[in-house]
Amino acid sequence: MKSLPSLEPFEDASLDPPVRGFLHRPAQASGDGLILTHGAGGNCQAPLLRAVADRLVHDGLFVLRCNLLYRQLRSYGPPRPGDAARDRAGLANAVGALKALSRGRMFLGGHSYGGRQSTMLAADSSPLVDGLLLMSYPLHPPRQHAQLRVQHFPSLETRAVFVHGTRDPFGSPEELTAALKLIPAETRLLTVEGAGHDLGFKGKGTQADLPERIQRAFLEFFGTARK
Repeated sequence: MKSLPSLEPFEDASLDPPVRGFLHRPAQASGDGLILTHGAGGNCQAPLLRAVADRLVHDGLFVLRCNLLYRQLRSYGPPRPGDAARDRAGLANAVGALKALSRGRMFLGGHSYGGRQSTMLAADSSPLVDGLLLMSYPLHPPRQHAQLRVQHFPSLETRAVFVHGTRDPFGSPEELTAALKLIPAETRLLTVEGAGHDLGFKGKGTQADLPERIQRAFLEFFGTARK
């Protein structure tokens, strides 16, 4: 009988900040690992994160969906001013925890706020990970096009896949394309036609093929360690 991937709670409370979430364990491990985290108003149970993890675990990746520290401390609400540094420290701890399991290439990313914190951590700690997967990067606050969140982009030396909706109020694909020129590492932009900041992955307008498209873009860009 063919073995299947498994899903299990994951916690390492010995770390500060602690790491808590859910681990997708592959049936046949490639050696690679991916950490995914959530947007400002969500948590690691977000349907898009779960769906992407379910796809990539079949390619041999250990996938850890983890809650940022502010979400571990508060079950709802956005992060507060001053939370970001500890959230990034928690992501760094998650990288270390997953490296103990996967022992191959390491990838990091997430949706919106989680993706932004991943880029800031990678820019500050290169070469912490081998690549980034960034969904709905919040380029600027809605209707505040001049307040670009790209100050760290010139220091980002980690290859990255960006996934972005064409109707995202946090930045248009054209704005993001221009911003990506600031990043010295190679990047790829996957656009999702008609999708907003949620990438069309909730409600009646769910784009059911999106996780497969993200999986394909990820594997094409980074390759796979499976033989």
